[in-house]
Amino acid sequence: MSNKNFGFHTEADEVATYFENEIKGKTVLITGCTWGGLGAEAARVVAKHHAGLVIVAGRKQEALDDTIQKIKAETPSANLRPLIIDLASLESVRHAAAEVNAYSEPIDVLINNAAIMASPYHTTKDGFEAQFGTNHIGPFLFTNLILPKVLASKTGAPRIVNVSSVGHIFSPIRFDDPFFDNGKSYQKWTSYGQSKTANMLFARELSNRYKSKGLTAFSLHPGGINTNLARDVKPEELMTPMKDYDGEAVDWRNLEFKTIPEGTSTHIVAAFDPKIASDSGAYLDDCQIAMDHAKPYAKDDTQAEKLWALSEKIVGQKF
Repeated sequence: MSNKNFGFHTEADEVATYFENEIKGKTVLITGCTWGGLGAEAARVVAKHHAGLVIVAGRKQEALDDTIQKIKAETPSANLRPLIIDLASLESVRHAAAEVNAYSEPIDVLINNAAIMASPYHTTKDGFEAQFGTNHIGPFLFTNLILPKVLASKTGAPRIVNVSSVGHIFSPIRFDDPFFDNGKSYQKWTSYGQSKTANMLFARELSNRYKSKGLTAFSLHPGGINTNLARDVKPEELMTPMKDYDGEAVDWRNLEFKTIPEGTSTHIVAAFDPKIASDSGAYLDDCQIAMDHAKPYAKDDTQAEKLWALSEKIVGQKF
């Protein structure tokens, strides 16, 4: 059970202050660390609250340099290390994983934060539909390649956090056609939904497979936040009611947006709250375990296992 005082408006800094002893000295790797997004805010906050090393990962060196410079301006003693990774390229993912595996430090916490949302149809460098490829396949491969480094955590309680979304309500995993018939039947929100369901099922399966080795894994919905993630979404799209996978109307018009600090607070709870360890595999929302907010297909262990097998087939490697 998480701190019951934490909720919708709680900011990441407040959570990190509360869990400072859990953050202190840990090596934390966060993907998607461009300034102005949730990954960079998570990095800023854990660096400020005395993480031992924060590895800021992203596609572009200059974006990482910018994030590092801004964090150091606030916390000069922050120990930060950039890592170049393009999750839309399996070659880049393997290269980044090899770099991490060569570090002297084990990884205590991995936050898979990077994503794209509701983008027009395009493919990754390996030819996969881009949302599923970038939001799930890239992180699946990266996480598994560095898993020995995570399991080597000296804390004995390593954590993996997958940033999912309420958007998972738009689609389960389309096992028969995950890539939308090479784009012929593509729908961007269905595709986003599938990728976010994948983030949740991946956290469950990691937990199921490695709980005995001390690993805990969580997924979460950060909230509706105006970041560059929404660059492909026109405001008028959110004015039109949509239907979720079960045909229920989803009305975004009354959606209350969160600030970036509010949107990152659930990352920090999922990554550091010791009290939720027994709920490994769960989904969080507004800083709390929120399994009732998860669609049945997104918390189904049979689907989680099936997704793992499909993902192995796609990357051509068994884990």
